[in-house]
Amino acid sequence: MEQHYEKFQRGYSPSKRYGRIWKRIRDQYVHEHPLCEICLKEDRYVAVEEVHHIVPLSEGGSNGESNLMSLCRSCHEKIHKERSDR
Repeated sequence: MEQHYEKFQRGYSPSKRYGRIWKRIRDQYVHEHPLCEICLKEDRYVAVEEVHHIVPLSEGGSNGESNLMSLCRSCHEKIHKERSDR
């Protein structure tokens, strides 16, 4: 029960969940893609807040650039709501 609480109720720290390697990959991706990619397609310029795995790591996705997407928090939440995984 405590693990469930820790995982779903208290949120997560990306550094604890993914580690230092992910932080470097994320920082490099944000440097190269500083705006939300979905908003940009709609001619809105919104700074990136999240780096999203298009195919989740838990489903066989990778940290490769082709599987990443810069998103604002709003677009990131919409994607997860549509997937029904948050």
